[in-house]
Amino acid sequence: MNDEDIMLVIRTLKGQLRKWDTPVVTKIAEEERSPFAILIATILSSRTKDETTAAAAERLFRLASTPGAMSRLTEEEVAKAIYPVGFYRTKARNVVQACKKLEESFSSAVPDNLEDLMTLPGVGRKTANLVIALGFGGPGLCVDTHVHRISNRLGYVKTKTPGETERKLREKLPRRYWSIYNTVMVAHGQNICRPVSPFCGKCPVSRYCDRVGVTRSR
Repeated sequence: MNDEDIMLVIRTLKGQLRKWDTPVVTKIAEEERSPFAILIATILSSRTKDETTAAAAERLFRLASTPGAMSRLTEEEVAKAIYPVGFYRTKARNVVQACKKLEESFSSAVPDNLEDLMTLPGVGRKTANLVIALGFGGPGLCVDTHVHRISNRLGYVKTKTPGETERKLREKLPRRYWSIYNTVMVAHGQNICRPVSPFCGKCPVSRYCDRVGVTRSR
């Protein structure tokens, strides 16, 4: 694809969002407008379907909605609330420990920068970037499997890992699109640009796409 077409791709996909299910963390961000809610939902969402994450987050937030209250829950209470998200026991431990760290080191406020966020248990670069983008409207560029796959499939980048994709996107993607890029690509990946046999026949941005690596489509 021509690099300048990425602006048209993002604009088109943003217009499609109202037709598609909103990615769960984005939905929580729109409803709660709370960096803490976004942080916890993102921790729960790893390797878990959106509908499972949404239900688990709702159960957990009914028990506690602040770092202080959540840090006083036992790991077993959190695990019971978030089951059956993937790796629920590990996530329960990370949630409790992350809340304690927020209390002890950040006065119960979610930090707004990568370095501090990544000191929290269970928070890697992907989670930290999403919290910065959705929670603070900052320069977070979250690259998950959808973003990595679609950016390469379009032909906008040529990379082998999500880490490489993030670095390349930071070099060439205009900064004003960083915060929305994950949302539109995740929604597009869940609904149209599937990993195997994507729906190229009804893709709204097919005219811009190089279809790199696509051997079968619908």
